Amino acid sequence: MTQPSPPPPNQPPQQGGFGPPTAQPQQPPQPPQPQPGYGYPHAASAPQPPQPQPQPGYGRPQVPPPAQPPQPGYGYPQVPPPAQPPQPGYGYPGAPQPQPPAGYGQPQNPYAQPAQPGYGYPGGPPAPMQPQPVQGGGGRNNTALFIIVAAVVAIALIVGGGIWYAHSSGDDAKKHDAASSGGGKNGSGGTTGGGGKEKAPADPAAEVLFKVALPTTDDVVSTAGSWLTDKVYAKSGVAEIVGYDPVKGGKLWTIKLPGPVCAASRQVTSDGRTAITYQPKWDTKKSFAGCSQIAAIDLDAGKKLWTKSVKSGDYPISYQNVTVGQHTVAVGDTSGGAAFDIDSGKALWLPKPGDDCYDAGYGGGAKLVAVRSCGDFDNARLLIQTLDPKTGKVLSEYKMDPGIDEASVVSTDPLVVAAAVGDSTEVSDYFSIDGKTGKLLAHISAPSSTYAGKCEGITRVEDCHGVVVGNGKLYLPTAEHDGSSGLSQTNSIVAFDLATGKPTGQRADAGDDSTLSPLRMDGSNLLAYKPPTYNKGGQVVSIDGGSFKTTKLLENPAEKNVREAESNFLPDSNEFLFRDGRLYMAQVFARRKGVSSIGEQDLVLVFGTGG
Repeated sequence: MTQPSPPPPNQPPQQGGFGPPTAQPQQPPQPPQPQPGYGYPHAASAPQPPQPQPQPGYGRPQVPPPAQPPQPGYGYPQVPPPAQPPQPGYGYPGAPQPQPPAGYGQPQNPYAQPAQPGYGYPGGPPAPMQPQPVQGGGGRNNTALFIIVAAVVAIALIVGGGIWYAHSSGDDAKKHDAASSGGGKNGSGGTTGGGGKEKAPADPAAEVLFKVALPTTDDVVSTAGSWLTDKVYAKSGVAEIVGYDPVKGGKLWTIKLPGPVCAASRQVTSDGRTAITYQPKWDTKKSFAGCSQIAAIDLDAGKKLWTKSVKSGDYPISYQNVTVGQHTVAVGDTSGGAAFDIDSGKALWLPKPGDDCYDAGYGGGAKLVAVRSCGDFDNARLLIQTLDPKTGKVLSEYKMDPGIDEASVVSTDPLVVAAAVGDSTEVSDYFSIDGKTGKLLAHISAPSSTYAGKCEGITRVEDCHGVVVGNGKLYLPTAEHDGSSGLSQTNSIVAFDLATGKPTGQRADAGDDSTLSPLRMDGSNLLAYKPPTYNKGGQVVSIDGGSFKTTKLLENPAEKNVREAESNFLPDSNEFLFRDGRLYMAQVFARRKGVSSIGEQDLVLVFGTGG
C-alpha cells in the first residue's frame, strides 16, 4: 500500500481566496533558491531507481536504444529532506520497477552515456515539485502533504515526454470545445456513434513529410508540448514554441519565451487555444527558476494571449500540472489549484487559505475534474471532483479508498481515473465513476504484470500512456509476452465495460514480432500504433469498435535509416498525434551536448500517405 508523503516544514501565510481576486499578481518576487549539490535529493535513505529499459522483443529494429537518462546535477532545485522517508508508491523514484527479460534481438547501445541535467530540468513530465511556503491554499493545510520527487522520476521520460493520448468525450452532439471530444481541433478524441473520420487510403505506404532536428544544449532542457489544429502543427522547442505547416513543415510563426516550457496541456479548444507553464528566466549558471508562469496560447494566430502567476504567501507557486477544461485553464499543485478564463486571463479561483485540502491537478477536455487531496500525514484522503469550469463549484464527488494517495485522470467524460492500489508501485486499478452523481460504476483490476497501461499520478495528474476510453469501454494493451514461436514478443489490446468492469471479450492481437499501443478514439473506432520491426516501418491501424477488425491506415518506410530514426520515438514516452493520414512524433527533451547516440535524432518526425 502506498503511503502519503510527509508534511512540509512550517509555511508562511498565503494570499488570496477562493473566487476572483481583487488584484492579480503579475510579477511576483522570486523566492530564495536553495543551493544545489551533488546527489540530490539529500536524503540518506533515498533509494536509487533502476534505469528505464525499452521493451525487448524479437524483431525490434536493430538500432541502439535512446541515450541513458541524465542524473541530476548543478542547477537542479533542492528541497530539504523529509522527516521520514516516504514509502514508494506508483511512480515514486525509489520504487523498484519490474524489468522484462531481454528478448531476442534487443539492441544494446554501448556508446550512450548518462548526462547531467542542469537549468531547465525538469520541464517535461514528470518533474520535481518546488517547495512552496504556504499556509492553507485552494486549499492546503499547514500540515499538507509535501511531495519530494527526485529527478529520477523524470528519468523514465528523458527519451521524451508522455505520449499525449486523447480520449473520447462520449457525446458528439454536445460539440465540446476541448479536443478530447468529437475529434476536435487537436485531432484527438472521438464520438461513440458511427465509424471514424480516418479512412484507409488506397495505398497506406507513407513517406517522411518533414522533420525538425533535435536541439543540442549544455543541459537537459524541456521541450514538452505538441498540438495540431486545422491550420498548424505546433511544437515546443528550447524556450520557444514554433508553428509549422502541418503538411509541408515550413515555419509559420515562433513564440519566444524567457525560459523553458515546464508543462503543456494536451487539450485544445475548438478555436485552437491551449495552455502551458514555463520558467520565468533561463540562466544555466543559477539554480532552477521554478515553473511559475502560466500562459494561454492561440495556436492558429501564433501568439501568447496572456501570462499569469499565483502566489503562495510571498512566493510564486511552481506549477507542473496544467490543463484546459472547456474554456478554463486550470493548474494544480500541493500549494493549491487555480483557474483562469482562457480568453481573457481573468482569475476564476485561486488557492484558498485555511482549507486542509489542495487540488493536486486537474483533468480537462469535455469537463473539468479535480484530484483533491485532503487531511494530514496520518489521515490523508483523496477526492475526485467534477467541477463547474466557470466557478469551481463541486458538481459531484467520489472518495477514493483509504490508502490511495494519488490518482490520474484517464478521461473526464466518461469519468475514469487510475491508481496504484495496495502494494503495487504502478497503476493497477481503474475506477469508472458517474460524473453526475459521483457514484462508482465499476472497479477494474488491471495489474501491471498483465497489462501495460501506465499513469504518472505523483506529478502529472493527466498523464496516462497506452490507456484510452471510448464507446463505454476502457481499452488497455496487455503486457508483452512470447509469440507463437516462443522466440518473439507480442501483445494485444483488450476492452473492459465501464458499466460492469467486466472484459467485453474483444481482443486485437498485434501478431508475432509486433506490439500494439492505443493512441486515441476515432468515432467508434480505436486507433493504435505498431512500432517498427527489423524489416518494417511503424504502422497506424484502426480497430473497429464492434468487430475489432484491424485496418491499416499508414505504414512508414522500411529503409534502415528511417526505421532507426522512428525507433527513437517510444509510444509510452513521447508525443504522438495522428490525423488526416499523418503521424506526428515528437520528443520532450533537447539532447545534452556530449551524449553519444547512433542514428538520427529528431525533435519532430512526421509521416504521411499524401492521399
